[in-house]
Amino acid sequence: MSRSIPLDRYRNIGIMAHIDAGRTTTTERILYYTGRSGKVAGAPMGAGAVAAWADEDEERGITITSAATACFWNDHLINIIDTPGHADFSVDMERTLKLIDGAVAVFDAVVGIEPQSEAAWRRADERGMPRLCFINKMDRDGADFLRTVGMLSEGVGAKPLLLQLPIGSGAAFAGVVDLITGKALMWKDNGLGAAFHDVEIPADMKAQADQYRLDLIEAVVQTDAPMAEAYLAGTQPTVDELKALVRKGTRAAEFVPVLCGSAFRNKGIQPVLDAIVDYLPSPAEVGEVRGTSDIDRSETVRSPDDAAPFAALVFKIMSDPVAGSLTFARIYSGTLTVGGAMLNPLKGEREKAGRMIRMQATVREDVKQAFAGDIIAFAGLRHTATGDTLCDPAHPVVLERIEFPEPLIEVTVEPRTAADAEKMAAGLRRLAQEDPSFAVLVGKEPGRTVIRGVTELQLEILADRLKREFRVEAKIGALQVGYRETITRRAEVDHTHRKQVGGASQFARVKLVVEPSEADTGVRFESDLPAAALPKDFVQGVARGVEAVGGAGVVAGYPVTGVAVSLVDGARHDVDSNVLAFELAGAAAFREALGKAKPVLLEPVMSVDIVAPEDFAGGVIGDLTSRRGRIERVDQRGAAAGVTALVPLANLFGYGNILRSISQGRAHHTMRFDHYEPVPQAIADEVRARVA
Repeated sequence: MSRSIPLDRYRNIGIMAHIDAGRTTTTERILYYTGRSGKVAGAPMGAGAVAAWADEDEERGITITSAATACFWNDHLINIIDTPGHADFSVDMERTLKLIDGAVAVFDAVVGIEPQSEAAWRRADERGMPRLCFINKMDRDGADFLRTVGMLSEGVGAKPLLLQLPIGSGAAFAGVVDLITGKALMWKDNGLGAAFHDVEIPADMKAQADQYRLDLIEAVVQTDAPMAEAYLAGTQPTVDELKALVRKGTRAAEFVPVLCGSAFRNKGIQPVLDAIVDYLPSPAEVGEVRGTSDIDRSETVRSPDDAAPFAALVFKIMSDPVAGSLTFARIYSGTLTVGGAMLNPLKGEREKAGRMIRMQATVREDVKQAFAGDIIAFAGLRHTATGDTLCDPAHPVVLERIEFPEPLIEVTVEPRTAADAEKMAAGLRRLAQEDPSFAVLVGKEPGRTVIRGVTELQLEILADRLKREFRVEAKIGALQVGYRETITRRAEVDHTHRKQVGGASQFARVKLVVEPSEADTGVRFESDLPAAALPKDFVQGVARGVEAVGGAGVVAGYPVTGVAVSLVDGARHDVDSNVLAFELAGAAAFREALGKAKPVLLEPVMSVDIVAPEDFAGGVIGDLTSRRGRIERVDQRGAAAGVTALVPLANLFGYGNILRSISQGRAHHTMRFDHYEPVPQAIADEVRARVA
């Protein structure tokens, strides 16, 4: 079987925006106009939105997880990843940017560029990702198209290329001027926006439209020397030539095409679909991806070629009420047939493609064969987790992994009954498999488990899912900061382990040197001892002992980071030495060395970015200072003030609600982990007392 849609007609895109900018509503309308959804919800979310995957998405009115769905437009297949706009779920935004080839950035025409959309924009900049802009909510009072365009260039350094102008704004918004064709597009108020027609540009906009069309032509001809020469000689580019030049500049990230409309009022969506097809790249144009050979660890590449060895990257695992567990993956190379064998090289396990599904809104389409460029959900995989590679067993490769942030906060979870304990363990294992930024640890007290995550809302959602999906009744503790421990000076320990166990003796001697290392690198162990001094398995035993202690340090039992450990000497006994003895010796020596190296407690410090009306900037700054915050920058963000500060995470629990109170609901913020730093002694004493 050969593919029915050529690869150059694929578009793998993400739709990114700040919360409430209309990203999910825009996706809803795209699915409706492409025939993948039979309805247009009357509200952006919470009213049966087809792009809302989980119950929590609909209940909370935000997109929490990245729902993948496929649709068709003008003989092209468009795979859409609807990404979370809420700052607490930026992990999904990061993973989406890794697997898509282009993006549509949705902005609110009233408030312009907001923190989460700015953060996503800058991450896309780092990847050189081609993008389109859709300035949404032109029907709202206060909508200002040109002000938002100005914020694109001034706020994030973009080079906006206007393809449209709005006809009216607020309640008077009626359509758009298409600067490519020189026509106006008008939508009827009935028919849910499915019907629109070309008309002449309104007379009072003709001069403005002519000037902006001239600006458009002069901007795009600069991307092609022959076209620039022809233009200077007096030849006007045709519509098709203009589209080709816009496509060329967009793919090269030389500028960003800008469109406008109102998703909620069903105006302006079809031109966005046209722009996705006309200007964003196909997988064939993006080209090869890099990976590592699983045989000799050398760098290798995989091309988007159906004849190449199969390779795919898993980006999401989700529970489905019909199909069970669904493992979403993007296929970067090769072809896979139902029933085919796949290798997970990271786990050393084989999987079978027993069922492959293409998600089309709420419709699940079984596919018999999948090709390079496809985004497919596998049902029933047993050994694969988010971020893993699946590949041809005869040509093993590990694709570049998705980087997930380290968990920063934690809570204790305790089952209410013995029956709940088993269900809770199974549920937590499943949730950890779905989300690598979520970790599960055995608590210090019997029956208690510690769960760690990146944000408050993430842990709240996971606790809700435990109850909803796995029917677990559990007591959830208070949120705690995920502290770390490190050392501040060099120390050396020579430790000998002697013990009588039953009738046998144990003997192991190790000499360790510990030194401060780069922050956030965990514990790095190395040994240069020759095999004649200590056999390799004994050295590995020492490493395991060091690793065990590194998971719970000597200050307050938190993980150790930023420590380099060197095994510089050791001794063994021909009869009494074994791997366990060296593991115990390594653990004891490392524990003693940590105590001698002046250990300290570290706390995570977040970079907090806030956009607030200028009238509230003083109150925001004062509140941040009261939270041990250090103001890094205050600047102008359009008509608002921007404040960037470094604040300890311990002082940011519940900050979203506090900020809304300070600003009367008019400020927004994002935060990301910045670094660890030693906590003040008084706080360290409080933490130790609480843990004890």
